[in-house]
Amino acid sequence: MTPETHLARALRERTFSGAAWAYGGSTGTAASGTLGTLSWGGDPVREDTLWDLASVTKPIVGLAVMALVESGELTLDDPVAAHLPEYAGTDKAELTVFQLLTHTSGLPGQEPLWRRHGIREELLAALGRLPLRCPPGTAVEYSSAGFILLGLIAERAAGTPLDVLVRERVTEPAGMATTRYLLPKTHRRRAAATEECPWRGRVVQGTVHDENAEVLGGIAGHAGLFGALPDLAALGETLCRGGRGRRGRVLGERTLAVMTEPRTDHLPLRRSLAWQGRDPHHCSGGDLLTPAAYGHTGFTGTSLWVDPELDVFVVLLTNRVHPVRTSDAITRLRRVFHNAAVTACLAGRSAS
Repeated sequence: MTPETHLARALRERTFSGAAWAYGGSTGTAASGTLGTLSWGGDPVREDTLWDLASVTKPIVGLAVMALVESGELTLDDPVAAHLPEYAGTDKAELTVFQLLTHTSGLPGQEPLWRRHGIREELLAALGRLPLRCPPGTAVEYSSAGFILLGLIAERAAGTPLDVLVRERVTEPAGMATTRYLLPKTHRRRAAATEECPWRGRVVQGTVHDENAEVLGGIAGHAGLFGALPDLAALGETLCRGGRGRRGRVLGERTLAVMTEPRTDHLPLRRSLAWQGRDPHHCSGGDLLTPAAYGHTGFTGTSLWVDPELDVFVVLLTNRVHPVRTSDAITRLRRVFHNAAVTACLAGRSAS
């Protein structure tokens, strides 16, 4: 079955209302497509449809953090309190940039701080009071709270707001022309709808789905970015080219290699710096990527996987949380889609 066939079947099964996909390598996109609608009964998905990237924001922010490491504005061993003195005296003070990037800080995972703290300052103060689940460095626990801290550290180190930092260090040099935080109202109709949210009392379209990010003003280290399919393909191409983007260099080749090197193989889950590695079982990137592969998923139904050994990237963008978040059908779909996409990409090269 082709990648498109898997997605068409998932659309019929109402796994999402719409999707966009692409695969390719260092020379660019080999194939891409769209299907479905922005919402059930809505306008068709187009190439310029904007997708809530959700946690795919994390590695993009991670690229900005590594650009600061490359320039000497940060080091991986910098502690939180060195840049965020408001967390001095808490158990977050000595957590390092490295631990936040690898999800080994001991910070808990998906914490609904927004339920009790509806103001940015209150939420950030509550983050400082979250107890660590385990000693830092002893376990991998995926933590959005850690990336909220990481975004704040990056801002302080650069002396630049996070949205500006991400634009200047990542999206502009990579050629990601439409990727941004905070869509203007005139662009929101182009966005794929996400959840019918009881908290907001509406279907979310064009504003961030993640509730903690919403309280933080829509700009955060863990979620908040929107982007179109050509932008994510441009990022995949950039990564396959060792950090060299269409409009400049995002990272040096050595820095990207350091970023994507597995760091937690002594623990049950493989993580590099801001990226997920290819675990041997139940990897969202499928079964055919090499151990050198790295990627990330987003809760809304988005993902990007890159395999530098195969010179392959695969982008999948869906709104699988529309209108509700309870289905887990995307889990297996991601694996079979990536298997088909990698096969098609490599077969296309052999044929040419």
